[in-house]
Amino acid sequence: MKILKYPFWLLWRIWLCILVLTPIIALFPFLLLSISKERWYPYFFVMARLWAKFILFGMGFWYKVEREQQTEPGKSYMFVANHTSITDIMLMLAVVRNPFVFVGKKELVKIPLFGFFYKKTCILVDRSSPKSRKEVFERAQKRLDQGLSICIFPEGGVPDDESIVLDGFKDGAFRLAIEHHIPIFPLVFPDNKKRFPFRFFSGSPGLMRVKLLHEIPTTVQSDDDKSDIKALRDKTRHLIYHELLRYNKKEHPGLDAL
Repeated sequence: MKILKYPFWLLWRIWLCILVLTPIIALFPFLLLSISKERWYPYFFVMARLWAKFILFGMGFWYKVEREQQTEPGKSYMFVANHTSITDIMLMLAVVRNPFVFVGKKELVKIPLFGFFYKKTCILVDRSSPKSRKEVFERAQKRLDQGLSICIFPEGGVPDDESIVLDGFKDGAFRLAIEHHIPIFPLVFPDNKKRFPFRFFSGSPGLMRVKLLHEIPTTVQSDDDKSDIKALRDKTRHLIYHELLRYNKKEHPGLDAL
């Protein structure tokens, strides 16, 4: 019976491309105006949130948000979450109200039309280039000085092995947070891998749950920068990992926590 789903999956993926591009085309003059000056970025962010919700609902997704803590208006954070799907980008935009800038890989610039605005509004990183990684810190400081937040998926990509619950975290987000004295704000996306994975012929419309955890302060605990970064990284990963396990146990009551 699975073979009957292949035409649906194919059309569904094509439909995603249409949903991604339609609002960009419709709002193109306003989007172009909003990125003409950096201080106008919050206006772009409002339209980006509308774009994200348009895509999620258009794909047949709806989301339910649980918040351990509300974000404070006007406060800068380092938003981090597990990364399993392209819809992580849309869901992050849909649920976070504080204007933020993504730090992301430069390869997405190649996507037609979307890539143009991605390049203009996000902080791009070439992980193979030490110079590029240094520039990320400089651009992040500039954005934080403007009162914005930063968003990074600290796994650095989607795990190749689908059985991995949560991959190891890179140091970048936590180093940035400590150097710029902003708290980490972890989010958990337990359903995106099931709803819209990177495997082409898979996924289904339905509920996407989101949990915003308590913010984690970046108070320096020692004179060793590497030790502080590692402690913050490991604490954040531990919290997200165990939340993912908790959601898995809800769906599969017989599952033993690892």
